[in-house]
Amino acid sequence: MKIELRRVQAEPLVLQEEFPASALDLETEEIKYDTPLSVRAEVSRITNAVSVSLRVSARRRMLCSLCLTEFTDELDRKMQFNYRVERFDTILDISRDIREEIMLDYPMKPLCNSQCRGLCPRCGKNLNEGGCSCGPT
Repeated sequence: MKIELRRVQAEPLVLQEEFPASALDLETEEIKYDTPLSVRAEVSRITNAVSVSLRVSARRRMLCSLCLTEFTDELDRKMQFNYRVERFDTILDISRDIREEIMLDYPMKPLCNSQCRGLCPRCGKNLNEGGCSCGPT
């Protein structure tokens, strides 16, 4: 997301933008996006400081780390950035900062639900769908 600094004043400038997750290289083997990222930003400036408050939302699919089932998750994240800008700066590109914040929020081990029982270590059956014939697991 690029912000034209000449448009930013003391009163907040509201920007709305949608772009694919691929534009920020956000997809991994475990996380895929079903919808574009929707970004709403409020940008204000006081002399050489620019403040950006934004909200990012999207729907994504993940693989559960225990049962390997794909599930849907909603990304809805608020972020706040502050930048120092020089008098001759014309564009402020915050794409990299948005990407970093989203990636830092990725779960280390995504779970389809907090009660996920995973797979049987012997036969590989998904224990969320019922027991298996291997005995107590």
